[in-house]
Amino acid sequence: MAGYGLLLLGPSQHLWFNLLSKALPKRDMLTTFKKMFLGQAVFGPLVTTVFFSYNAALQGENAEEIAARLKRDLLPTLISGAMFWPTCDFVTYKFVPVHLQPLMNSSCSYIWTIYLTYMASLNKVSIE
Repeated sequence: MAGYGLLLLGPSQHLWFNLLSKALPKRDMLTTFKKMFLGQAVFGPLVTTVFFSYNAALQGENAEEIAARLKRDLLPTLISGAMFWPTCDFVTYKFVPVHLQPLMNSSCSYIWTIYLTYMASLNKVSIE
């Protein structure tokens, strides 16, 4: 899983926060809420899907099993994320300088990854 953080999550956070700061450079409330929305609608689902897929592949699951796991676990995880991430995102986008935003996000991700690891450790989905 260290490979996920080093090779996937870290670089994707760097790209994401730099892209958002260029596309939406202001730090007013409306822009902050736009960034939060994009995080929930685009970045969160993407990295969560990659996390579950990567973890399942490391456990030897095939494509069909990974798809079944995503069907079962992705939506409940994203709903939980919608309760966890807005506070972290608000503080990050409103108060943290862009060059430190990936670090702030990684701090929140540490806590979130504990939950993701729990969700990813659930029993395999039986395919019948």
